[in-house]
Amino acid sequence: MKERLQKIISAAGLASRRQAEEWISAGRVSLNGRIATLGESADLQSDTIEVDGQALRGPASGIYLLLNKPSGYVTSLNDPQGRPVVTDLVKEVGARVYPVGRLDLTTEGLLLLTNDGELANHLAHPRHQVDKTYLVRVRGVLAEADRLRLEQGVQLDDGMTAVAKVSRVRAVGQHSWFEITIHEGRNRQVRRMCETLGYPVSRLKRVRLAFLTLDALQPGEFRHLSRQEVIRLKAL
Repeated sequence: MKERLQKIISAAGLASRRQAEEWISAGRVSLNGRIATLGESADLQSDTIEVDGQALRGPASGIYLLLNKPSGYVTSLNDPQGRPVVTDLVKEVGARVYPVGRLDLTTEGLLLLTNDGELANHLAHPRHQVDKTYLVRVRGVLAEADRLRLEQGVQLDDGMTAVAKVSRVRAVGQHSWFEITIHEGRNRQVRRMCETLGYPVSRLKRVRLAFLTLDALQPGEFRHLSRQEVIRLKAL
C-alpha cells in the first residue's frame, strides 16, 4: 500500500514526520533512483527509498525511553557548539532514537526519546493537549494575583497562553517554589510566562508528562516504557 514518503520515513524511526518533510524538500530523499519531491507516495514492498544514500529498511521496532535529563544537556541529536546532547545518555540502547519535544539546556527532568515518529507527532500536536507539569523556582515571593494570572493566561510576544494550573506554592527565603501544568509546547514557555510577570526562573524541572512521572530515576538515568504505558500514550 502506498503512503506518503514522510510517513514512511517517520515510521522507520529516522525522524519525525515534519523533519522528514524538510529532508525531502532539501533533496536528501530519493525514490527509485531519482530525487523525491514533497507529496509523493511510495510502497516499500515495490519502491526503493533512500535517505542520504542509505536505503530505507522499513518500520523499526519501537523503542520508548523515559529519561531524567540533567541540566547542561542539549535536547538534540547533535550540537554545532560541541555541547553534550541527550542522546549521549542513552547510547547503550544501541539504536537511533530522538527526543519528543524539547527541554532547554538548563531545564531538567522528564524527557521521552523514541524511534516511533508517529507517536512523537501525536504527543507534540497541539490538538491533543498533553499535560506537562513543571517544578519551578523563581526569584521573589509569588503574589496571589500573579498566581491567578499564570493560571488564566499571560500575554507573550507570540500570543496569550492557554489556561494553566498552579499548585503547591511555597516561599523559601527570597524564592518561591510551585508546580505549573500546561498543555502547550511553545519555546521556553514557562520561563517566559514567569519572567513576563517579573519572576526570573532560577530552576525548572519537568516532573510529569501526561500520566508519566520520574519516580526514582536519578539525573542522567533512563528506563524503557512498559507496553501498557506505550498503549496509554498512543490513546491520549
